[in-house]
Amino acid sequence: MSTTSVDKQPEPYGELAIQTIAMPAHTNPRGEIFAGWVVSQMDLAAGIAALDVAQGRVATVAINGMQFLIAVHVGAIVSCYTEVTKIGRSSVHINVEVWINEKKTFEPVKVTEGEFVFVAIDDSGRTRPMDK
Repeated sequence: MSTTSVDKQPEPYGELAIQTIAMPAHTNPRGEIFAGWVVSQMDLAAGIAALDVAQGRVATVAINGMQFLIAVHVGAIVSCYTEVTKIGRSSVHINVEVWINEKKTFEPVKVTEGEFVFVAIDDSGRTRPMDK
């Protein structure tokens, strides 16, 4: 499978934030990796970028525009790439792309992408302004 058939952009965009291996414990009854596990990896990756921008505690408040293009197989190297797309007074928007190695050819293939929105919070869990 060529990545161009899945996405017009044949390479990941952004910075590599997390890379892990999809394991059998993360599968559904069909033997494919749970979408929720993939989303949790994306949230962790976006959280790393948000922490860097906010220079402190953050919380996920929204996930926008996700669509899964292909299933993730056991043993796939799952790579999450992040790009900060918007910084507000107390929020940060981060695009996250997930790529894996195709099972037979090991070519990179895009799995999904989505926008994660975080807010900076204080020790009480209340929204706080970020220092820019």
